[in-house]
Amino acid sequence: MKRYTMAQFEAGERLKAHKKVFQGLDPTKPLSEFSFCVLDTELTGLRRRHEIISIGAVRIEHLALKPLDRFYTEVCPKAWTKTGTLIHRISPQQCQDAPKIGKVLPELIAYLGTSLLIGHNIALDLQFLQKACKKHLGHPLVHPCIDTLRLARVYEESRWESYYDRFTLRVSYQLQELAQAYGLPCFPAHNAASDALQTAYLFVYLVHKLRETHPLVTLEELYRCGRGWRWYF
Repeated sequence: MKRYTMAQFEAGERLKAHKKVFQGLDPTKPLSEFSFCVLDTELTGLRRRHEIISIGAVRIEHLALKPLDRFYTEVCPKAWTKTGTLIHRISPQQCQDAPKIGKVLPELIAYLGTSLLIGHNIALDLQFLQKACKKHLGHPLVHPCIDTLRLARVYEESRWESYYDRFTLRVSYQLQELAQAYGLPCFPAHNAASDALQTAYLFVYLVHKLRETHPLVTLEELYRCGRGWRWYF
């Protein structure tokens, strides 16, 4: 039988309580009434055996970014790869001194609260977070999620429909390239804290731009606008 620390047990109980909250979610409420947490993880690699080496998050309230309300931690993995240093610029020594994922998760769950999650290609982040939560907390994350990559595709398609002669179909959906294309503030890539902040700017920008062509007041309308997004309960 798996043994949990008190912090892990309490985090698992919090996730169970969150599930009831999200089951009673009212999608007809205005977007401005929801709290969002923009989430990003950095990994030792993309295979199932690879691990999380850092987690970053930033909060959005009333559709306004709260840049000072942030969460960031490096994580000590079981095994190190050169990818962590070459891509993420995190040294083995930094990770060796960092807490293990089992200690980090209760702090992350407390920070997320009952906020909805936002991420760029967030399914990848959730793949590793869900695995860690099930192992160390006994329960999965249950937060509904919104993917800014899908949201960007909807926005680009709306531009093509109206102005097909002005735009190229060769659009890059990489986070930093979208930020440059839309004239948003740009932050260093491959860092969980700055990527979360970059994604937050992108989300707020896209919601405001899509409102020019879509009825986009409630959470339900946002979901319909990007039909096909995955929701996790």
